[in-house]
Amino acid sequence: MTAHNSQTLSRNLFIDGPAGKLEAVLAEPASPSPRGIAVIAHPHPLYGGTMNNKVVHTLFKSFLELEFITVKFNFRGVEQSEGPLYSGNDGLGEVEDVVAVTEAVTAEYASRFNSSPPLCLAGFSFGGAIQVFAAQRLKPQQMVLVAPAVERLSAPPLSFPQDTQDVQSLPRVLIIHGDQDDVVPLKTVLDWAAPQELPIVVVPGAEHFFHRRLHILKRIVLDSCRP
Repeated sequence: MTAHNSQTLSRNLFIDGPAGKLEAVLAEPASPSPRGIAVIAHPHPLYGGTMNNKVVHTLFKSFLELEFITVKFNFRGVEQSEGPLYSGNDGLGEVEDVVAVTEAVTAEYASRFNSSPPLCLAGFSFGGAIQVFAAQRLKPQQMVLVAPAVERLSAPPLSFPQDTQDVQSLPRVLIIHGDQDDVVPLKTVLDWAAPQELPIVVVPGAEHFFHRRLHILKRIVLDSCRP
């Protein structure tokens, strides 16, 4: 199904995944020259996480406003996505889902770019940690992680090129966290980010789901991810 408005072209679709069809929503900016492709991952499937989560939707709207071709999707077994619900504690199945969605969308829109489309991986909570694993394979140019559950999934450090002089190959990493988060404690993300020298934007008064703080979350993403 395709919907038109003055700003975007949006459609619901199914993407072939390793465990079956993955339900997704994809939107294109009105700009004839999109900045890249953004792939957004949702919270934990066993705790009600879906692509309709409000933080995920906020990220989706933000990247569309930033003129990215933007896709959010349901992991295997969630709502209309096929396959078993949650592959296990390591999340390897969900990483494979991210890779499948990214590769499918990149292939579809390759002709819109002069070279490989710039890629942004974004995710919230469980989805944020999954994107850290996916980054090892997909090598994104940009990452936006909101309250990523990096400790719970034992997420590895983000790998950086040996030649740090090659600034173009270093991903831009934005981590956003609420200081009142009791689901993914801020300290666990600080402990993961500090050895990598990754700064964190802390939102005072925000809990895990950013209730009444979604407008702040959107503003941070827009301000930090503009060209």
